Amino acid sequence: MDDPLAMGEPQGLTWALLVPQVPAVPSSARVQLWRHLRAAGALSIQNGVWVLPFTPAHEQLLRDELASIVRQGGTGLLFRAEVADGDDAHGEDLVTRFRAERDQEYAEVCERCQALRAELVRETQAGKHTFAELEENEHDLAKLDRWLAQIQARDFFTASRASAARSALAACRADLAAFAAAVYQREGLMDTTNMKDS
Repeated sequence: MDDPLAMGEPQGLTWALLVPQVPAVPSSARVQLWRHLRAAGALSIQNGVWVLPFTPAHEQLLRDELASIVRQGGTGLLFRAEVADGDDAHGEDLVTRFRAERDQEYAEVCERCQALRAELVRETQAGKHTFAELEENEHDLAKLDRWLAQIQARDFFTASRASAARSALAACRADLAAFAAAVYQREGLMDTTNMKDS
């Protein structure tokens, strides 16, 4: 595999940089830009410059954001850049910062997963094996599943806590399956031996 982005290697990477000048009023334009770029996994570096590893999709995203800024009365510049020869430390620093941001998000997923598992324990101890509780917990798990997928989509350099977050979500799924089995058994829908194959 020759793609340095796919390999998670900082050397030889090309970066897409957006230098926006967003009008101060209304503030919604600045908030919208911040939200869109954060959702895409962009890193905010010095003086409001945003950076992403260069890919055609990232370039198009930044072009679309720049067009939106211009429509709202602002300006900006879009660059494709490489770290200067002999300055690999700065490229590695960017990659480290990308990984750190994703690791922080993965840690939050792990915390939310632990909270969901603790909630399932409390509900089990309280005998709350009801459809309403099951539905609520399934909804919470689905939100965690979507959130993890969003983080993984912007984890360009394979952050170290990705595996822990996937494991935490798998543990949630297993605990919820056990909780669901207890609900089904309470409702007389099936016995626990049948649940092993479902």
